[in-house]
Amino acid sequence: MSVGPRNSVAFTVVVTVAVTVGALLTLMVLALSGAPGTTLLATALAALPVGPVLAAYLWLDRYEPEPRILLVAGLAWGAFVATMAAIVIQGVGGLFVTFTDTASLALAAPVVEEASKGLFLLLLLWWRRAEVDGILDGIVYAGMVGVGFAFTENILYLAAAWNGTDGMGPGGFGAVTGTFVLRCLFSPFAHPLFTAFTGIGIGIAVGSRSRSVRVLAPVGGYLAAVLAHGLWNGSSVYGFGGFVVVYAVIMLPAFIGVVALAWWARETEAHVLRMALTDAAGRGLLPATDIGWVVDLRARREARRHARRDGGPAAERAMRDYQQAAIELGFLHHRLLRGTAPRDWQARGQDFLGRIQAARPRIAFPGQVVPQR
Repeated sequence: MSVGPRNSVAFTVVVTVAVTVGALLTLMVLALSGAPGTTLLATALAALPVGPVLAAYLWLDRYEPEPRILLVAGLAWGAFVATMAAIVIQGVGGLFVTFTDTASLALAAPVVEEASKGLFLLLLLWWRRAEVDGILDGIVYAGMVGVGFAFTENILYLAAAWNGTDGMGPGGFGAVTGTFVLRCLFSPFAHPLFTAFTGIGIGIAVGSRSRSVRVLAPVGGYLAAVLAHGLWNGSSVYGFGGFVVVYAVIMLPAFIGVVALAWWARETEAHVLRMALTDAAGRGLLPATDIGWVVDLRARREARRHARRDGGPAAERAMRDYQQAAIELGFLHHRLLRGTAPRDWQARGQDFLGRIQAARPRIAFPGQVVPQR
Protein backbone atom coordinates (compact mmCIF):
# COMPACT_ATOMS: atom_id res chain seq x y z
CA MET A 1 0.00 0.00 0.00
CA SER A 2 1.55 3.27 -1.05
CA VAL A 3 1.31 6.30 1.17
CA GLY A 4 0.10 8.98 -1.17
CA PRO A 5 -2.10 12.04 -0.68
CA ARG A 6 -5.27 10.00 -1.02
CA ASN A 7 -4.27 7.66 1.80
CA SER A 8 -3.21 10.60 3.95
CA VAL A 9 -6.61 12.21 3.44
CA ALA A 10 -8.37 8.94 4.25
CA PHE A 11 -6.39 8.62 7.47
CA THR A 12 -7.14 12.22 8.44
CA VAL A 13 -10.87 11.88 7.72
CA VAL A 14 -11.26 8.58 9.59
CA VAL A 15 -9.31 9.77 12.65
CA THR A 16 -11.01 13.18 12.73
CA VAL A 17 -14.52 11.72 12.53
CA ALA A 18 -13.73 9.04 15.11
CA VAL A 19 -12.17 11.55 17.53
CA THR A 20 -15.11 13.96 17.13
CA VAL A 21 -17.67 11.27 17.85
CA GLY A 22 -15.57 9.92 20.71
CA ALA A 23 -15.16 13.38 22.24
CA LEU A 24 -18.91 13.96 22.20
CA LEU A 25 -19.53 10.60 23.86
CA THR A 26 -16.80 11.34 26.42
CA LEU A 27 -18.41 14.66 27.34
CA MET A 28 -21.74 12.85 27.75
CA VAL A 29 -20.23 10.17 29.98
CA LEU A 30 -18.37 12.74 32.09
CA ALA A 31 -21.54 14.81 32.46
CA LEU A 32 -23.32 11.74 33.82
CA SER A 33 -20.45 10.66 36.08
CA GLY A 34 -21.02 13.26 38.77
CA ALA A 35 -21.31 16.92 39.64
CA PRO A 36 -19.21 19.39 37.59
CA GLY A 37 -16.99 20.06 40.60
CA THR A 38 -16.24 16.34 40.97
CA THR A 39 -15.42 16.05 37.27
CA LEU A 40 -13.11 19.07 37.41
CA LEU A 41 -11.31 17.67 40.46
CA ALA A 42 -10.93 14.27 38.78
CA THR A 43 -9.67 15.90 35.57
CA ALA A 44 -7.10 17.99 37.43
CA LEU A 45 -5.77 14.97 39.32
CA ALA A 46 -5.73 12.78 36.20
CA ALA A 47 -3.76 15.46 34.33
CA LEU A 48 -0.90 15.55 36.86
CA PRO A 49 1.04 12.49 35.56
CA VAL A 50 0.37 13.29 31.88
CA GLY A 51 3.13 15.89 31.52
CA PRO A 52 6.01 13.78 32.89
CA VAL A 53 4.94 10.70 30.93
CA LEU A 54 4.61 12.68 27.69
CA ALA A 55 8.00 14.27 28.31
CA ALA A 56 9.56 10.81 28.60
CA TYR A 57 8.17 9.74 25.22
CA LEU A 58 9.13 12.99 23.52
CA TRP A 59 12.65 12.55 24.92
CA LEU A 60 12.83 9.16 23.21
CA ASP A 61 11.52 10.69 19.99
CA ARG A 62 14.45 13.04 19.37
CA TYR A 63 16.35 11.55 16.44
CA GLU A 64 13.46 11.79 14.03
CA PRO A 65 10.68 13.70 15.81
CA GLU A 66 7.34 12.43 14.58
CA PRO A 67 4.86 14.94 13.12
CA ARG A 68 3.24 16.77 16.01
CA ILE A 69 -0.18 16.42 14.39
CA LEU A 70 0.15 12.62 14.43
CA LEU A 71 1.30 12.57 18.06
CA VAL A 72 -1.70 14.73 19.01
CA ALA A 73 -3.94 12.45 16.95
CA GLY A 74 -2.63 9.47 18.94
CA LEU A 75 -3.35 11.23 22.23
CA ALA A 76 -6.85 12.18 21.09
CA TRP A 77 -7.53 8.66 19.82
CA GLY A 78 -6.59 7.18 23.18
CA ALA A 79 -8.49 9.78 25.20
CA PHE A 80 -11.72 9.77 23.21
CA VAL A 81 -11.97 6.95 20.66
CA ALA A 82 -10.33 4.03 22.46
CA THR A 83 -11.95 4.74 25.82
CA MET A 84 -15.44 5.19 24.41
CA ALA A 85 -15.10 2.22 22.06
CA ALA A 86 -14.07 0.05 25.01
CA ILE A 87 -17.02 1.26 27.11
CA VAL A 88 -19.54 0.78 24.30
CA ILE A 89 -18.25 -2.60 23.15
CA GLN A 90 -18.07 -4.01 26.67
CA GLY A 91 -21.52 -2.60 27.46
CA VAL A 92 -23.11 -4.07 24.35
CA GLY A 93 -21.20 -7.32 24.75
CA GLY A 94 -22.53 -7.65 28.28
CA LEU A 95 -26.05 -7.83 26.87
CA PHE A 96 -25.19 -11.02 24.97
CA VAL A 97 -22.43 -12.65 27.00
CA THR A 98 -22.50 -12.75 30.78
CA PHE A 99 -19.14 -12.31 32.49
CA THR A 100 -18.34 -12.39 36.16
CA ASP A 101 -16.68 -9.24 37.46
CA THR A 102 -13.36 -11.09 37.60
CA ALA A 103 -13.62 -12.40 34.03
CA SER A 104 -14.68 -9.01 32.75
CA LEU A 105 -11.75 -7.32 34.46
CA ALA A 106 -9.03 -9.85 33.61
CA LEU A 107 -10.25 -11.11 30.20
CA ALA A 108 -12.84 -9.00 28.43
CA ALA A 109 -11.42 -5.56 29.30
CA PRO A 110 -7.84 -6.27 28.13
CA VAL A 111 -9.02 -7.80 24.84
CA VAL A 112 -11.32 -4.90 24.00
CA GLU A 113 -9.18 -2.06 25.33
CA GLU A 114 -5.96 -3.18 23.66
CA ALA A 115 -7.83 -3.66 20.38
CA SER A 116 -9.35 -0.19 20.57
CA LYS A 117 -5.96 1.36 21.32
CA GLY A 118 -4.06 -0.74 18.80
CA LEU A 119 -6.45 0.20 16.00
CA PHE A 120 -4.76 3.61 15.73
CA LEU A 121 -1.41 1.90 15.15
CA LEU A 122 -2.97 -0.30 12.49
CA LEU A 123 -4.39 2.77 10.74
CA LEU A 124 -0.89 4.27 10.75
CA LEU A 125 0.51 1.04 9.34
CA TRP A 126 -2.17 0.92 6.64
CA TRP A 127 -2.38 4.56 5.55
CA ARG A 128 0.70 6.35 6.97
CA ARG A 129 3.23 3.53 6.94
CA ALA A 130 6.11 5.78 5.89
CA GLU A 131 5.81 7.63 9.23
CA VAL A 132 6.78 4.48 11.17
CA ASP A 133 10.45 3.62 10.67
CA GLY A 134 10.87 0.95 13.31
CA ILE A 135 10.41 -0.21 16.89
CA LEU A 136 11.05 3.18 18.50
CA ASP A 137 8.38 4.89 16.42
CA GLY A 138 5.96 2.10 17.31
CA ILE A 139 6.68 2.58 21.02
CA VAL A 140 6.28 6.37 20.77
CA TYR A 141 2.93 6.24 18.96
CA ALA A 142 1.71 3.49 21.30
CA GLY A 143 2.75 5.68 24.22
CA MET A 144 0.71 8.60 22.94
CA VAL A 145 -2.40 6.44 22.63
CA GLY A 146 -1.81 4.85 26.03
CA VAL A 147 -1.33 8.22 27.75
CA GLY A 148 -4.59 9.54 26.26
CA PHE A 149 -6.47 6.41 27.27
CA ALA A 150 -5.12 6.47 30.82
CA PHE A 151 -6.03 10.15 31.19
CA THR A 152 -9.72 9.66 30.42
CA GLU A 153 -9.95 6.37 32.30
CA ASN A 154 -8.35 7.96 35.36
CA ILE A 155 -10.92 10.76 35.28
CA LEU A 156 -13.72 8.20 35.35
CA TYR A 157 -12.09 6.16 38.13
CA LEU A 158 -11.33 9.22 40.26
CA ALA A 159 -14.86 10.56 39.86
CA ALA A 160 -16.29 7.16 40.80
CA ALA A 161 -13.96 7.01 43.80
CA TRP A 162 -15.19 10.39 45.03
CA ASN A 163 -18.82 9.43 44.49
CA GLY A 164 -18.40 5.94 45.97
CA THR A 165 -19.88 4.30 42.85
CA ASP A 166 -18.87 1.33 40.65
CA GLY A 167 -17.49 -0.57 43.64
CA MET A 168 -14.93 2.14 44.45
CA GLY A 169 -15.56 2.12 48.21
CA PRO A 170 -17.28 4.58 50.52
CA GLY A 171 -16.24 7.63 48.50
CA GLY A 172 -14.80 10.92 49.56
CA PHE A 173 -11.27 12.16 50.09
CA GLY A 174 -9.80 8.86 51.29
CA ALA A 175 -11.07 6.90 48.30
CA VAL A 176 -9.82 9.53 45.85
CA THR A 177 -6.41 9.61 47.52
CA GLY A 178 -6.03 5.84 47.30
CA THR A 179 -7.10 5.77 43.66
CA PHE A 180 -4.81 8.65 42.77
CA VAL A 181 -1.79 7.03 44.43
CA LEU A 182 -2.43 3.66 42.79
CA ARG A 183 -3.27 4.86 39.27
CA CYS A 184 -1.47 8.19 38.89
CA LEU A 185 1.66 7.74 41.02
CA PHE A 186 2.43 4.01 41.08
CA SER A 187 1.30 3.09 37.58
CA PRO A 188 1.13 6.10 35.22
CA PHE A 189 2.98 4.07 32.57
CA ALA A 190 0.61 1.06 32.75
CA HIS A 191 -1.54 1.71 29.67
CA PRO A 192 1.37 3.06 27.58
CA LEU A 193 3.33 -0.06 28.58
CA PHE A 194 0.56 -2.46 27.54
CA THR A 195 0.09 -0.80 24.16
CA ALA A 196 3.87 -0.60 23.68
CA PHE A 197 3.84 -4.34 22.95
CA THR A 198 1.52 -3.73 20.00
CA GLY A 199 3.74 -0.83 18.93
CA ILE A 200 6.80 -3.07 19.06
CA GLY A 201 5.02 -5.58 16.85
CA ILE A 202 4.15 -2.83 14.37
CA GLY A 203 7.75 -1.59 14.39
CA ILE A 204 9.10 -5.09 13.74
CA ALA A 205 6.64 -5.54 10.87
CA VAL A 206 7.69 -2.30 9.19
CA GLY A 207 11.37 -3.22 9.25
CA SER A 208 10.98 -6.82 8.08
CA ARG A 209 11.29 -8.18 4.55
CA SER A 210 9.38 -11.35 5.50
CA ARG A 211 5.67 -11.38 4.70
CA SER A 212 4.94 -13.77 7.57
CA VAL A 213 6.75 -11.53 10.06
CA ARG A 214 4.86 -8.49 8.78
CA VAL A 215 1.62 -10.31 9.58
CA LEU A 216 2.54 -12.19 12.74
CA ALA A 217 4.54 -9.48 14.54
CA PRO A 218 1.57 -7.10 15.07
CA VAL A 219 -0.63 -10.04 16.12
CA GLY A 220 2.01 -11.25 18.58
CA GLY A 221 2.44 -7.72 19.92
CA TYR A 222 -1.30 -7.39 20.47
CA LEU A 223 -1.48 -10.74 22.28
CA ALA A 224 1.42 -9.70 24.52
CA ALA A 225 -0.39 -6.44 25.28
CA VAL A 226 -3.55 -8.34 26.21
CA LEU A 227 -1.58 -10.74 28.42
CA ALA A 228 0.21 -7.94 30.28
CA HIS A 229 -3.03 -6.00 30.68
CA GLY A 230 -4.88 -9.09 31.89
CA LEU A 231 -2.22 -9.93 34.47
CA TRP A 232 -2.30 -6.35 35.73
CA ASN A 233 -6.09 -6.23 36.01
CA GLY A 234 -6.27 -9.72 37.46
CA SER A 235 -3.85 -8.80 40.25
CA SER A 236 -6.47 -6.50 41.79
CA VAL A 237 -8.73 -9.50 42.41
CA TYR A 238 -6.30 -10.79 45.04
CA GLY A 239 -6.10 -7.52 46.94
CA PHE A 240 -3.09 -5.36 47.66
CA GLY A 241 -0.80 -8.35 48.14
CA GLY A 242 -1.58 -9.67 44.66
CA PHE A 243 -1.04 -6.22 43.21
CA VAL A 244 2.39 -5.91 44.84
CA VAL A 245 3.48 -9.34 43.59
CA VAL A 246 2.44 -8.67 40.00
CA TYR A 247 3.90 -5.16 40.14
CA ALA A 248 7.28 -6.35 41.44
CA VAL A 249 7.62 -9.68 39.61
CA ILE A 250 6.02 -8.94 36.24
CA MET A 251 5.13 -5.31 35.56
CA LEU A 252 8.29 -3.63 36.85
CA PRO A 253 10.62 -5.99 34.93
CA ALA A 254 8.43 -5.59 31.83
CA PHE A 255 8.61 -1.82 32.16
CA ILE A 256 12.39 -1.91 32.58
CA GLY A 257 12.64 -4.24 29.59
CA VAL A 258 10.60 -1.94 27.34
CA VAL A 259 12.63 1.08 28.49
CA ALA A 260 15.85 -0.79 27.74
CA LEU A 261 14.50 -1.80 24.32
CA ALA A 262 13.51 1.81 23.58
CA TRP A 263 16.96 3.02 24.66
CA TRP A 264 18.65 0.39 22.48
CA ALA A 265 16.42 1.32 19.54
CA ARG A 266 17.26 4.99 19.97
CA GLU A 267 20.99 4.30 20.09
CA THR A 268 20.64 2.00 17.07
CA GLU A 269 18.95 4.81 15.17
CA ALA A 270 22.12 6.90 15.52
CA HIS A 271 24.18 4.12 13.94
CA VAL A 272 21.57 3.53 11.24
CA LEU A 273 21.43 7.23 10.39
CA ARG A 274 25.20 7.58 10.23
CA MET A 275 25.58 4.56 7.94
CA ALA A 276 22.69 5.55 5.67
CA LEU A 277 23.75 9.19 5.39
CA THR A 278 27.35 8.17 4.72
CA ASP A 279 26.10 6.10 1.80
CA ALA A 280 23.86 8.97 0.68
CA ALA A 281 26.79 11.39 0.87
CA GLY A 282 28.81 9.01 -1.29
CA ARG A 283 26.06 9.37 -3.89
CA GLY A 284 26.28 13.16 -3.72
CA LEU A 285 22.97 13.71 -1.95
CA LEU A 286 24.46 15.83 0.85
CA PRO A 287 27.93 16.86 2.12
CA ALA A 288 29.63 14.19 4.22
CA THR A 289 30.88 16.92 6.58
CA ASP A 290 27.27 17.65 7.61
CA ILE A 291 26.55 14.15 8.94
CA GLY A 292 27.90 14.71 12.44
CA TRP A 293 25.81 17.87 12.83
CA VAL A 294 22.71 15.86 11.92
CA VAL A 295 23.24 12.56 13.75
CA ASP A 296 24.80 13.60 17.08
CA LEU A 297 22.13 15.10 19.33
CA ARG A 298 24.52 17.39 21.20
CA ALA A 299 26.08 18.62 17.96
CA ARG A 300 22.61 19.12 16.52
CA ARG A 301 21.62 21.40 19.39
CA GLU A 302 24.90 23.30 19.14
CA ALA A 303 24.32 23.88 15.43
CA ARG A 304 20.88 25.32 16.16
CA ARG A 305 22.25 27.60 18.89
CA HIS A 306 24.99 28.76 16.53
CA ALA A 307 22.45 29.50 13.80
CA ARG A 308 20.18 31.40 16.19
CA ARG A 309 23.06 33.38 17.71
CA ASP A 310 24.66 34.40 14.42
CA GLY A 311 21.73 34.46 12.02
CA GLY A 312 18.60 34.95 14.11
CA PRO A 313 15.31 33.03 14.07
CA ALA A 314 15.27 32.63 10.28
CA ALA A 315 18.66 30.91 10.30
CA GLU A 316 17.57 28.65 13.16
CA ARG A 317 14.43 27.65 11.25
CA ALA A 318 16.55 26.88 8.18
CA MET A 319 18.90 24.76 10.31
CA ARG A 320 16.01 22.85 11.86
CA ASP A 321 14.46 22.20 8.45
CA TYR A 322 17.78 21.08 7.01
CA GLN A 323 18.47 18.71 9.90
CA GLN A 324 14.95 17.27 9.86
CA ALA A 325 15.00 16.73 6.09
CA ALA A 326 18.42 15.08 6.31
CA ILE A 327 17.24 12.79 9.11
CA GLU A 328 14.14 11.76 7.17
CA LEU A 329 16.28 11.19 4.07
CA GLY A 330 18.60 9.02 6.15
CA PHE A 331 15.81 6.79 7.42
CA LEU A 332 14.26 6.54 3.97
CA HIS A 333 17.65 5.69 2.45
CA HIS A 334 18.19 3.02 5.11
CA ARG A 335 14.86 1.40 4.28
CA LEU A 336 15.69 1.58 0.58
CA LEU A 337 19.00 -0.19 1.18
CA ARG A 338 17.22 -2.86 3.23
CA GLY A 339 14.53 -3.35 0.63
CA THR A 340 11.68 -2.19 2.91
CA ALA A 341 11.12 1.31 1.49
CA PRO A 342 7.53 2.52 0.90
CA ARG A 343 6.31 2.40 -2.68
CA ASP A 344 6.40 6.17 -2.99
CA TRP A 345 10.02 6.37 -1.86
CA GLN A 346 11.08 8.29 -4.97
CA ALA A 347 8.56 11.09 -4.41
CA ARG A 348 9.39 11.26 -0.72
CA GLY A 349 13.11 11.26 -1.45
CA GLN A 350 12.75 14.09 -3.94
CA ASP A 351 10.81 16.09 -1.37
CA PHE A 352 13.54 15.61 1.25
CA LEU A 353 16.27 16.49 -1.26
CA GLY A 354 14.35 19.60 -2.29
CA ARG A 355 14.16 20.75 1.32
CA ILE A 356 17.87 20.00 1.84
CA GLN A 357 18.88 21.93 -1.26
CA ALA A 358 16.64 24.86 -0.34
CA ALA A 359 17.97 25.14 3.22
CA ARG A 360 21.67 24.35 2.74
CA PRO A 361 22.69 27.75 1.24
CA ARG A 362 21.06 29.51 4.21
CA ILE A 363 22.87 27.67 7.01
CA ALA A 364 26.37 27.38 8.41
CA PHE A 365 27.61 25.06 11.13
CA PRO A 366 29.83 26.16 14.05
CA GLY A 367 33.12 27.47 12.75
CA GLN A 368 31.38 28.83 9.68
CA VAL A 369 29.63 32.14 9.09
CA VAL A 370 25.84 32.03 8.76
CA PRO A 371 24.90 33.56 5.39
CA GLN A 372 23.14 36.89 5.76
CA ARG A 373 19.98 37.52 3.78
